[in-house]
Amino acid sequence: MSTAREIAILGGGMVGGAMARDLLADGDRRVTVADLNGKALERLEAVVGDDPDVRGGLVTLEMDLAVKENVRRAVKDADVVIGAVPGFMGYRTLETVLEEGKLCCDISFMPEDARGLDRVARKNGGGAVVDCGVAPGLSNMMIGHLEAGFRDAGMRMVRASIMVGGLPRTRRWPYEYKAPFSPVDVLEEYTRPARMKRDGRIVTLPALSEVEPVEVPGIGTLEAFNTDGLRSLLWTVDCPDLSEKTLRYPGHAEKMRMLRETGFFSTTPLDIGGCRVTPREVTARLLFPLWRLDEGEEEFTVLRVEAEGEPVGEGQGEGKERRREKHVYHLLDRTDTVKGMTSMARTTGFPCTITARLMLEGKIRPEGVVFPEELGRDPAVFRRILEGLEARGVIIQHHAEGYHTDG
Repeated sequence: MSTAREIAILGGGMVGGAMARDLLADGDRRVTVADLNGKALERLEAVVGDDPDVRGGLVTLEMDLAVKENVRRAVKDADVVIGAVPGFMGYRTLETVLEEGKLCCDISFMPEDARGLDRVARKNGGGAVVDCGVAPGLSNMMIGHLEAGFRDAGMRMVRASIMVGGLPRTRRWPYEYKAPFSPVDVLEEYTRPARMKRDGRIVTLPALSEVEPVEVPGIGTLEAFNTDGLRSLLWTVDCPDLSEKTLRYPGHAEKMRMLRETGFFSTTPLDIGGCRVTPREVTARLLFPLWRLDEGEEEFTVLRVEAEGEPVGEGQGEGKERRREKHVYHLLDRTDTVKGMTSMARTTGFPCTITARLMLEGKIRPEGVVFPEELGRDPAVFRRILEGLEARGVIIQHHAEGYHTDG
């Protein structure tokens, strides 16, 4: 194993804090966490002080990561950097990290195309695995792994779908939802147009569209709707039919569509009594307190990834029978009540921390910008990530079946 000891985490919120605790459990490194929210850092220090598994050293830096020089200072001594800032800050923050020639594992849901940073990374000798959370992230790894497996078997992936959601265990009116990660990024899910692949072409659909009921074992009936979570899979995976949907309790999408279509999510400023404010700012102020998990409130995270493949060249033509193979990955994770850690923090943070460890060990050395599906295509890396998740109590079920269909 590498003798590298230093990890910097940019962002000390719910997920960033969980990642810090996980890395500190190794006991052989120092973890620096930087965040503007001093209270969040104080909470992390208190939790780390009470956590019997923590053996490493924690350093906290209260600073505004929107300031480039602060990012440079936070990552100065780091061997690996983890990016966990809100999506709207993600691109510029990662750019600064890569300008410093660092290795980075990033989970920020940035609206920009991370490929734009590939040249910056290569020029300065750095590298980054981006979108390395649960979905995008773990879902991409599964799709990449299945695509490679199909290809090795002389097959082609013909359909793949991702469904993911994090929800409170108890439904409470009016929204029956709590945001177990950055609420700002939740609003992005509800407004950012959703890109899918249909019949080999990329199509763009409204977020919150094509609502359908979904039965989830152990949970019951949820609803799924289109969101823009495929991201890099749109151009890195050879599959004509790709989709991603978010899961919520039934009725939530309709409420969010009403708010969106009325203009509550708009970023166009309004002049109200001589003050210029955006509707989204006001909506966020009103919604976010209602979406905050209460102390000790339990939640769960669901991820379901399906992919189908068929032999290349088999069953071509109308009326001909086609042999298909279907694979399903299913994850249902719940709040860790012993550690007081949400399932969303666990399922988002642990794929990132396991990947960061593989970077420290030299098992992963990203050159330029790398996407999670590329990790999934490496059987040894994919196995290490699944084993690491299982060791942390995040259990992923997998099953496969073969069947025939008419062409």
